[in-house]
Amino acid sequence: MTNPTDKTGFTHEKIETNNFLMIVLILLVLLAGGMVEIVPLFFQKSTTEPLAGVQPYTALQLAGRDVYVREGCYNCHSQMIRPLRAETLRYGHYSVAGESVYDHPFQWGSKRTGPDLARVGSRYSDEWHSIHLNNPRDLVPESNMPAYPWLAKTPVDAQSMPAHMRALRTVGVPYTDAEIATATEALQGKTELDATIAYLQMLGLALK
Repeated sequence: MTNPTDKTGFTHEKIETNNFLMIVLILLVLLAGGMVEIVPLFFQKSTTEPLAGVQPYTALQLAGRDVYVREGCYNCHSQMIRPLRAETLRYGHYSVAGESVYDHPFQWGSKRTGPDLARVGSRYSDEWHSIHLNNPRDLVPESNMPAYPWLAKTPVDAQSMPAHMRALRTVGVPYTDAEIATATEALQGKTELDATIAYLQMLGLALK
C-alpha cells in the first residue's frame, strides 16, 4: 500500500519548488502548443496564397510603403479590421490573411491612435491626402497626427528600388525581371508624398 506522505517521485510539489524543472516543462508545453497552433498555418492556402485580385506593389506604391514604415505610421494606424460588428460597420470588411501575403513586414496590429487604414484606398482624393499629410489640422482641426511637410520636397530614392524588389522576390513576391528593370525609371520625378499617396490609395481595394 502506497504511503500518502511519501514525496518521492514526480509530484506537483517537486515541479513547483524546482525552478529549473518548472522552466523546462513550461518551455516544452509552449513548444508543443506552438507547433499545434502555428505549423498548420504554413500549409493553409488561406494564409499563404494571395487573395484574388491582390497584386505585388508597383515601384511607386512600394516606395510609399517604405515611407509609411519609416515614418512610423503603423505606430498609430493598424491595418487589421477584426471580425466584430462595430469594426466592420466603421471600417468595412474584416481583414483576411490573403491580403497581406506580399507585405514584409505586415502592418497588422491592435494599436490605434488614429483610425484603421486597411480600407482607406479610394476613400479620399489624392488632393485630400496631400493636404492631410502636409498638415492634418487643415482638414481635421482636432487631429493630433504630426505633419509631414518634407514629403512633398523629398524625391523618392529611385536608385535603391531594383535591389529592394529583388530582395522581396527572394521571399516570395513575384516581381518580374521587367518590373525590376523599369523600377528606377518609374520613380523618376516622384516625391515621397506622391509615393505615400499611391500606397494609401490602393489599401483594401482587392477585397470587395
